[in-house]
Amino acid sequence: MISNPLTVKLIVLSIYVAILFLIGVVASKRIKNISDYYVGGKKMGFWAVAFSARATGESGWLLIGLTGMGAIAGYAGYWVVAGELLGVFISWQFMAKKFKRRSDSFGSITIPDYLQSHFKTTNHTLRAVAAAALVIFIVIYVASQIDVTGVAFKSMLDIDYKVGALIGFLIVLVYIFLGGFVAAVWSDLFQGVLMFIGLVLLPIVVWFSMDHGTGITEGLNMIDPALTNIWGKSDDIWMNIFTIIGFSMIGLGFLGSPQVYVRFMSIKNEAEIDKGKKVALLFTLLTDAAAVTIGILARVIFTKHGQDAEVILGIGGKDVLSMITELYLPLVVVAIYVAIVLSAIMSTIDSLLILASSSISRDFYQKIFRPDLKDENLTNISRISTVIMAVLALGLAIILNWVSPDRQVFWVIIFGWSGIAATFCPVIILTLFWKGYSEKGAIASMITGFASVIVFKFFVQSIESVGKYFIELDVLAPSFALAMIVGVIVSKLYPPRPEAVKNLDEIDKS
Repeated sequence: MISNPLTVKLIVLSIYVAILFLIGVVASKRIKNISDYYVGGKKMGFWAVAFSARATGESGWLLIGLTGMGAIAGYAGYWVVAGELLGVFISWQFMAKKFKRRSDSFGSITIPDYLQSHFKTTNHTLRAVAAAALVIFIVIYVASQIDVTGVAFKSMLDIDYKVGALIGFLIVLVYIFLGGFVAAVWSDLFQGVLMFIGLVLLPIVVWFSMDHGTGITEGLNMIDPALTNIWGKSDDIWMNIFTIIGFSMIGLGFLGSPQVYVRFMSIKNEAEIDKGKKVALLFTLLTDAAAVTIGILARVIFTKHGQDAEVILGIGGKDVLSMITELYLPLVVVAIYVAIVLSAIMSTIDSLLILASSSISRDFYQKIFRPDLKDENLTNISRISTVIMAVLALGLAIILNWVSPDRQVFWVIIFGWSGIAATFCPVIILTLFWKGYSEKGAIASMITGFASVIVFKFFVQSIESVGKYFIELDVLAPSFALAMIVGVIVSKLYPPRPEAVKNLDEIDKS
């Protein structure tokens, strides 16, 4: 019987990695052309797409970031759950089918493909802006995920941060290099199931194992009565309002983020979307609520054990999950939770790298510089692009750890998520629901959303009088709103081409 904790964890982790590699090898048999590599030949089923969309949308943020936020914010953390649930519902109920119908009519296999066809553009400006924005923020987002990988290895395996980040980077790179989008979706399904089971069961196990001398609400009140106030912790009502909006508006990112919407391109047909919607909503409700609950339970339990908040929370709550699993679960199960954390992280990294690869190889190289290049010759270029993007993200993650060792995981990941969402979600929404939206309006929206995320993060939040409010609000909601407003104004000044509007009318009637 193996009793060394690290050995047990490494054995379980090795089995998990072997499964991922097997998925990559099997998926590689399905890669016959560039459509297979980027969107699985548009033949994916609802179970795979629903779990992949949710696992991709949640990332390491769910297990390490949101559990930590639950410990820090208390009951107010459930606003994140409400916002995410609403965002997922609107996306699957009102946007997915329309986007699927139009992207199929256009023959699109990337988001810039869709935009180019939607507006019937005559030059490459829109494609270039969209592809450049994708590459920049995806590298940042992937870097944040690799950063969480290093944090997870350090926290749960006591392996050096840099070594952990490198191991995670190599694992995900190998299986997507082999199997492309199909490997990403199949592995997301496997990893999403792990995440779902692990998150939903953990608070139940902890609840039945803990000392119930005092209730959860009573325990939180003894620590800090503000933790039980769902309306916020501050005496300043505006601070609470901005905090609630900041938490709940995280769900805006599901209304058009490319890494999620490329899954709608890949699904077999619109009927599968109706089935997938139920799976996605159930996954979101149970896993997000479980993550916040785990953080809340940990805050109460470890305070009872005489540990102060700094020890309980780690930096930004990053140690919450590892501490509570070590306390209540057998060693083998703790090892499985290490794999679950890595599942959450890698399910996002794989999708993002394929998305960035498509922007470099198809949207820049093929469509702009080498229009004579046939699709069948693009797969190897895509694999090379994937490696380049991954290496850049790894370097950025190492720099991030060196520059800001005290960073809070939750908000680091949200910055990358917000950049992609603010740049693309307003554009996708307006293309689907307003035929008066123009190519120039879309370009203006993307540039505004992209720039606003940076401005709000690094300038507005540092303003003495209002900065503290925008720190709580964070960058997504205001950047999203500005991108929508600017897109509408510019489209009014420069209306869309009549042939583009006519084409949309014909697609919608068909």
